[in-house]
Amino acid sequence: MTLLDRSAATPDAPDPDPADAPAVESSVRSRSFGAYVRAYVALSKPRVIELLLITTIPVMFVAAQGVPPLWTAVWTLLFGTMSAASANAINCYIDRDIDQEMRRTRKRPGAMHQVTPRGAMIYGLTLAVGSTVGFALLVNWLSAVLSLFAIAFYIFVYTMLLKRRTAQNVVWGGIAGCMPVLIGWAAVTDRLDWAPFILFLVVFFWTPPHTWALAMRYREDYAAANVPMLPVVAGDRRVLLECVLYTWATVVVSLILWPVAQTTLFYPAVAGVLGLVFLVQAHRLFNQSRAGVSGAKLKTMNFFHLSNAYLALLFVAVTIDPLLKGLFA
Repeated sequence: MTLLDRSAATPDAPDPDPADAPAVESSVRSRSFGAYVRAYVALSKPRVIELLLITTIPVMFVAAQGVPPLWTAVWTLLFGTMSAASANAINCYIDRDIDQEMRRTRKRPGAMHQVTPRGAMIYGLTLAVGSTVGFALLVNWLSAVLSLFAIAFYIFVYTMLLKRRTAQNVVWGGIAGCMPVLIGWAAVTDRLDWAPFILFLVVFFWTPPHTWALAMRYREDYAAANVPMLPVVAGDRRVLLECVLYTWATVVVSLILWPVAQTTLFYPAVAGVLGLVFLVQAHRLFNQSRAGVSGAKLKTMNFFHLSNAYLALLFVAVTIDPLLKGLFA
């Protein structure tokens, strides 16, 4: 239940020698309790989990047509966080070799040997079991199955199958990051409907341009680690054209929620304005690439941060709309 990895850049750090593994394990055991806890928290990628909560909470309001039951929301957020942390921790375990090759990931706990590989795997598996059992016992079985599917998909399909083999890795691997909307809906209603699938598609189409904007900034990192992200295997113009197309798909699908969920006019008004801003920036970058602008001058990180704001504000509108509907019903 996690979005694809989009951690911020970190400065260069020396790579530990694998031959020193016994000494590293001894060093891990001798660390202070606070440092030990911080390493495992970092292993969970809390910044990625924040993005998940942005999509989980609003859909629960839509499903409940107002404020969702308190304990359902609490348990869903708790076990959803555990589920995402599980997938992220196991991802760090699997990718610890390439994390050492990339500047922006060299200070992750696995790459820096702040936790042992065995500890990372046990931590991830424990969280996976705990979140699945928690969903099943305290929420419902449908949310438990969806959560387990998200963990398995992120690990086996994205991390192990797609990430190192195809430039379409973030397109199909991004399905794992779309699952929170289905889990949040299922937690409240114990079934699925068309509305959460519309929001699922919003996140699905939003993920590639968002991730590729970051990958363009760190293209050399991915190339050094032999990860065939689209910006590594294609030129700027091709990447930004695809960003434009996926941005259009995101905005169009976001507006389909209006008739499907029978929202008030507040939601399409906000979605329309946000979508316009998002599209203008996508087209601006593409036009700059057509004019010969390349590299850092394209300022793709501005688009990356804008995409974060777009998704967050769109889902804020998703949260507010059913409350407004209740007030004026």
